[in-house]
Amino acid sequence: MPKTITMQRSSPTLNTVIMVEEVIKNSKNSIITIPEIKRNLPKQVNHYTLMTILEYLEKSNKIVVTLKGITWIHNTSANLRQAIAKGMEI
Repeated sequence: MPKTITMQRSSPTLNTVIMVEEVIKNSKNSIITIPEIKRNLPKQVNHYTLMTILEYLEKSNKIVVTLKGITWIHNTSANLRQAIAKGMEI
């Protein structure tokens, strides 16, 4: 009986997720492409692992993925959160 080969996605480690986050956050431009992310990573990351990380970051509202590339949108500023909470809707 022939063996079937299946592509298995490995779960990324926390260190790898943080490494990808840092590359996107610290990008010189506001938009970064997947090839640019791969070039700027200090260590090589499997393509499927990178896609899993990007899916996670998008679902957790840390990045926005558009046709032009990826943009970091997560902001941890307490002042911004406070201004939004106190702000008036127009």
